[in-house]
Amino acid sequence: MRNLVVVEFVTLDGVMQGLGSPDEDRDGGFEHGGWAAPYFDDTQTATALEGLRSTTAYLFGRRTYEKMTAFWPSQPDDNPMAAHLNATPKYVATRTLTDFTWSGARRLNGDLAPAVAELKTQGDGTIVVLGSGVLVHDLVANDLVDGYRLFLHPLLLGTGKRLFRETDRPRRLRLTSCVPTSTGVLLLEYEVA
Repeated sequence: MRNLVVVEFVTLDGVMQGLGSPDEDRDGGFEHGGWAAPYFDDTQTATALEGLRSTTAYLFGRRTYEKMTAFWPSQPDDNPMAAHLNATPKYVATRTLTDFTWSGARRLNGDLAPAVAELKTQGDGTIVVLGSGVLVHDLVANDLVDGYRLFLHPLLLGTGKRLFRETDRPRRLRLTSCVPTSTGVLLLEYEVA
C-alpha cells in the first residue's frame, strides 16, 4: 500500500501561496509571489531529489496541475526533477478538466475520498501532493494524508493562502526528521500518528 505525503514550501505563518514567481498566484490580491527564491540552497535541492526515489505517483488539484503542465513538460531531462515529473504517473482531482496533455497525466475518477483510498492500494512507494492547497484541505478532512514534508521558511508574510485551515478535530503528528539549511529553512518530515 502506498502512503500519501504532502510536500509544501511554507512560511512560518503558514502561507503556501505563490512561492515560485511574482505572478504565480495573485488570487486575493496576493503581492508577495516569489518569496521562496532567496532561501534556496543545496540542502533543499538534495532533499527534494532524494524524495523522488520513493515517489511513484503525483496527485494534483486542477489549478496546480495547470501551472505545472505549463512549465515542466518543456524542461530538459537532464534536470532530475523534470525527468521524474515527466515520467511518473500524475493524477488530477478535477471536475472540469478533460484534456490532459502532460504525459502520464489522467483524471482521478469518482469522488475524492474513495478514489484516493483506491489509488493508495495500487502499488508501493509514495503518492506525493505538491501545492494543491484546496485539495490538501480535502485530503486532511478525509484522513487520507499519511505524512508531510514541509520546507518551513523563516518568513512572515501576513497574507496569503494558508496550508492548514480549521479542522473538525486535532490531528497528532510525529516528527521523523528535522534538517536546517544554510538559509534558515527547516526541512521537516512528519508522519500522521
